[in-house]
Amino acid sequence: MGTAVRKTISLPPDLAKETEELARAEGKTLSAVVQDALRMARIERLKGELNQIQGYWSKKAKEKGILTEKDLAHYLKK
Repeated sequence: MGTAVRKTISLPPDLAKETEELARAEGKTLSAVVQDALRMARIERLKGELNQIQGYWSKKAKEKGILTEKDLAHYLKK
């Protein structure tokens, strides 16, 4: 990791307590727990975007009658 950037965040008391307990239980710093949570949130967001893209192109393929890899190969040879 490169140089860290310090940020101040606010958490509701219950979430702050839960985060601190998680950090202790996992032997991590509070900062590491928040970093992990943000990374996981980013992964979930990207998965959602990928699913949307896949859904879009699946719909387009079905509209063209492309339902199998064989259909796709045939379509691409045209």
